[in-house]
Amino acid sequence: MILPKINRLAHEEVAELTAIVAEFGCKIQPIVGAMRTIYAIVGDERHELMISRLEGLAYVDRVDTIQSPHKLMDIKSDLASHRLAIGGVTLGEELLFIAGHCTIDPAQPSLFLETALAVKAAGAQALRGGVWKPRTTPYAFQGDVRSLDILMDASRRTGLPAVAEVMDEEQLRLALDAGVQVLQIGARNALNYSLLRQIGKAIAGRPTAVLLKRGMHHGTLNEFISAAEYIVNFGNPNVILCPRGTQPGLDGYRNHPDESITPLLKERTWAPVVVDPSHSVGKAAYVPACALAAVAYGADGLCIEAHVSPSHGLGDDPKQAVTPKVLAELITRARGLHALSRTARPSPVAS
Repeated sequence: MILPKINRLAHEEVAELTAIVAEFGCKIQPIVGAMRTIYAIVGDERHELMISRLEGLAYVDRVDTIQSPHKLMDIKSDLASHRLAIGGVTLGEELLFIAGHCTIDPAQPSLFLETALAVKAAGAQALRGGVWKPRTTPYAFQGDVRSLDILMDASRRTGLPAVAEVMDEEQLRLALDAGVQVLQIGARNALNYSLLRQIGKAIAGRPTAVLLKRGMHHGTLNEFISAAEYIVNFGNPNVILCPRGTQPGLDGYRNHPDESITPLLKERTWAPVVVDPSHSVGKAAYVPACALAAVAYGADGLCIEAHVSPSHGLGDDPKQAVTPKVLAELITRARGLHALSRTARPSPVAS
């Protein structure tokens, strides 16, 4: 990781760095932060001569090597100071609440707009809505591109940034062209490395963020963080890790709730963690408890399915979406718990 003496290097300086590391089989990947650009060395960075030549350049402050499989996502990397803001919320400072339909019904656009207005009133700062849906059976409703217009119309009317899942390159293009601010990568695609690369390339140089869900089948923490590394490797560090329960499910719940991995992730990586309690438990009655548990474990936010009339929803909404009233109560309790957790956190003890 190359830290320059100035905020951003000139084209000629980057070209010089690239030429030096290329001699050792490496390449340079700029990582653009809000205040400073750093330059990651992609490849084996353990060449002493390469490090010496880089540190000898007048515009280089220092070169930090990371002996971690996650050169960019590692908590000790120079991206540790990166902060992501969505909907006016800086993750890590204030809880982020994402809420909305599992599936947007293109035949009932008013239901989604009504929900969007209601979740904003309840305190949500971002709006989720399923446009395309990965379904187990090919006969189930797969989503509809018309729902993208409904999502973005509601986003404009409420001022809430839109969150939408994409599953292939065409959906990615359509979502970005429409102005989706947060791309969701679902549990089924969490280890789809081709898609991760495509998304990483597509959002390089954009303010777009990615909500990366954990793989369904006991995706290990290393796999989870490595999936994020695929995206960040192209230069955009705006990635959010989203535990959402794993398979096999726990008897009575849809999945095996995994909000407890939050502190383990925070020990290894700087990325914010936003937990999805709706898919973890799969039943609206259990969502508040799971959500509060996630906050107690240190989550930076929650992604919750909500609907003004769950029984009239599509997909998972009839069984796991909470009403705006329940969402408002949950947000109030979660904020109180978050504030309590922060004040109760023990101060570091000098050794």
